[in-house]
This record gives sequence, structure tokens and C-alpha cells, in this order.
Amino acid sequence: MSKPFYLGLDVLTYGATWASAMEVVRLADGLGFDGIFTADHLYATGGDPFQPFFEGWTALAAWSQRTEWADLGLLVGANTFRNPGVVAKMTATLDHASGGRAILGLGAAWEEQEQRAHGIDPGRSIGQRLDWLDESLEIIGRILAGEEVTHQSDAYRFTEVRQNPRPLQAHVPVIVGGSGERKGLRIVARHADLWQFWSPLDSVAEFKRLDGVLRSHCDTVGRDESTIRRLASAKVVVRPTRAAADREFERQLTVQPWSGDVLEHIATIGLWRTTAEEATNAIGAFQAAGARGFIAQVYPPYDLESIQALATEIAPRLGWLPRGGKIQ
Repeated sequence: MSKPFYLGLDVLTYGATWASAMEVVRLADGLGFDGIFTADHLYATGGDPFQPFFEGWTALAAWSQRTEWADLGLLVGANTFRNPGVVAKMTATLDHASGGRAILGLGAAWEEQEQRAHGIDPGRSIGQRLDWLDESLEIIGRILAGEEVTHQSDAYRFTEVRQNPRPLQAHVPVIVGGSGERKGLRIVARHADLWQFWSPLDSVAEFKRLDGVLRSHCDTVGRDESTIRRLASAKVVVRPTRAAADREFERQLTVQPWSGDVLEHIATIGLWRTTAEEATNAIGAFQAAGARGFIAQVYPPYDLESIQALATEIAPRLGWLPRGGKIQ
């Protein structure tokens, strides 16, 4: 049976110790969160790029051994970092390590500084990276499906590539973020099982507009739009009052070096400092407009109270069934 509501937690490790991140991951799994995600970067994004944090794929592999229920994926992987054949092999390995809980998250890789610093070619533009992403997802999907892949292009060359073992899942779900109307949402229409979009508290109208663009792309590529699960997402601080939520966020800023334009950008894409009732109403509005889930992003100092509120107060009011089965 299809889950009516999917609850995810995006665990940033910027400034975290391994033990503190693991505590949050195990808490989320114990509370029944459907998915646990983390970022894929080489420099921290926002504030100090050199603050300590952990690599995404290896973190997921380790988390797979300390969790039992939640799906595990990147939100989202950086396509330019790795050859798509290597990503296919990593995805299958994570699926086996987790007992069939892998999600393939992949994006174009938006942060150019970390790519150039590490000798990674970011291409001529974000447009070219999106073309590479489209191509990569096609290749990875074919490899994971058990095909023998020969592929020749300016970006990628494969000769009779086959990989074993295949994933435990018959189909590893693919999550793609972004809202670019010409290319980004077309890639969602072609490849994604889940579309993740950042969402300010009052942005349902914008979601409806972008969802219309996505539906148009689905019509063009011959995809049933209902097979794509829409997932709103935001950084979330939940307290009994908005004033208390504001105070908690200010406390978090003593650890996270966000200020100025960075802080303004975070607020613009999706920062909820709110009450459980307001968060429930806001997510409910997205749900009424077609979204079927929510991913909350948390970061050090980890806000355990908000994580608990999401799982015990907010999501159950929206039809959430903890540990209700895989994505469908």
C-alpha cells in the first residue's frame, strides 16, 4: 500500500562529532523516520568552508550498520565527483549493506569552489552540469537494472559494462532536487521517483506553479506524473511559541557560522522557526497541493526537541504511518 506521507530527516554533519551525528541518526531510526539523508560536499556550504564534517557515501555506509528501518540516501550526490559507473557500484553496495534501504540521490553539483579546489572539472556552466546529470542518471539506471552498457559521448565512455551483484531492491528509488524549469524539472520527469524542493513556510503557490511545469515535462517525456512523490523540505526549528523557536535558532548560530547574505539565503529557500501547529498547517497546505511528504534538515547543535516533535506531533496529524513500508 502506498504510504500517504513520507517523513525524512536530512542530517548535516557540519561541525558535528561522529558520535553526535550517530546519536541523531539512531534517534530518527528509532522514531520511525522513513528516510535519513546527508549532504555530499567536500567543503562545508555556508559560513566557514573548512569546518569539519563527514563525507556522504561513507557516512551512509556506516549508518546502514547502526539503523534498521530508514531509507538511506544523499540529498543529493554531486554528479561531477564520481564516474556514474562507480556511483552505480556504490549504490548497489549500500543497498546490500542496508538490507535494501538505499536511495540514489544525485544532483548537478552546484558549488563550484569545492570542485575547482579539488581538481574536479565543473564544466562550462550549470547547464552543462545538468546535461551531465541527465546522462549519468540514464547510465546508472541501466547498470543497476542489469544491462550491459556501452555508451560513448564527450562526457562518458563505457564499453560493455556489467556489474554484479544487482541491488536487493528491484528498483532503487531516485531522488532529484532542484526547480530549474527548463532542465532541472525535465530531469525530474525523466528519472526521479522523488522530487525534493526547498520550501519557505508560505510558498505553496510557488510549489503549485513549479508542479505545473513538472507535469508539463512529464507529458512531454511520456511519464505518469503520479509516480513521482513530491517532498517539501526546510530547515526546521519547532518550539511551543515562535519566540522560543527564534531563541533556539539564535543558539544554533553560536555553532553554525551563518550570517549576512548566507543567512538571508537560508531564510529565503526554507527556514521554519515555528510551532508544531503552524508547521502542521503549512505541511498540510503542501500536502493538499500535491506533496506527499516532508524532509526536515537538522545540523549541529542538533535540535532533538524539533526532531521529536516532527515524529510525534506533526507528521501523525498528516497521515504518517511510522515504519509503514518502503516508498511506493
